[in-house]
Amino acid sequence: MRIVPASFTIMSDLDQQPMATRIEVCGRLCYKSEDKITADSTDPFIRRIVQHGHNSVMEMAALTLRVRFETEAMLNQLYQAIPRFLQIDRPLKSDKTLLVSGTVRAFRELAANHGNVKLIKGITAFLAQRHPLFFFDLTGKRGWLPQTGVEVEKVPLAEVDRLPADLLAKHRHVAVRFITNRAVTHEIVRHRPCSYLQESQRYCRYADDKFGNEVTFIKPMFFAEGSAEHRLWEEAMRETERLYLELLATATPQAARTVLPNSCKTEIIVFANLMEWFHIFRLRTTPAAEPSMREVMIPLLAAMRERFPDVFGPLGSAK
Repeated sequence: MRIVPASFTIMSDLDQQPMATRIEVCGRLCYKSEDKITADSTDPFIRRIVQHGHNSVMEMAALTLRVRFETEAMLNQLYQAIPRFLQIDRPLKSDKTLLVSGTVRAFRELAANHGNVKLIKGITAFLAQRHPLFFFDLTGKRGWLPQTGVEVEKVPLAEVDRLPADLLAKHRHVAVRFITNRAVTHEIVRHRPCSYLQESQRYCRYADDKFGNEVTFIKPMFFAEGSAEHRLWEEAMRETERLYLELLATATPQAARTVLPNSCKTEIIVFANLMEWFHIFRLRTTPAAEPSMREVMIPLLAAMRERFPDVFGPLGSAK
């Protein structure tokens, strides 16, 4: 049995990586197969994800586009399609230019469901040429050709970071990897709109060498170390681990996991724009929030405020 503290990591290093690399790194968290990442593993990994319909993995990379259009009728057509999970802004009403942000999944579904709309055709043609790996299964269904009256360019992340606070909050996405207990993740995944990938007890077999042949638990913040309550908690976790490992001798991980408690360590990546992170912090750092949630969210808010003071400054310091 292993006990570790709760923690978080803002995955800013992935912001500088290609989107395909980012998707593989995040996607492999579910199976804890990061050891299988090689120089040649990204393309086949993403192709399998697409072919198997594991769409949530394709939510782990986002980009911002600047889209220029020729007529208001083209814009109306776009809005009539009711594009889902995209942030669309027209910073200057006198200028026929949009800022459009979304995940790879959002742009894929836009193309698959509304590929007859001229602005969407133009956006997809740009993305399919720049990132063919993300559209290989859709290219054969229709030709994605540049559209007259539509100009598309990618907005570099450094430029997104210089947007005014109201636009920055909507168009800047940040991923955070939490190591925490399952009680906390049960609450986190209630937030919308966010993207999530979580370590899967269904497939992870903690009796394997890669997991140290043991179950890992999160240190409880409710019980002082050495107290009678803490000793009872440790006793319960040891017995749980014993039963889990015994079940694995004759059962699958998805069957054996039914005895595992909320105290189990899990890893989850939460990917959302700054506007949604603001909402999460507003709820999850207050004195009324669950203590284990506050344990990770209060220091995370401080770190986010340091990176994006114009967005998170109004929240002040949580107590």
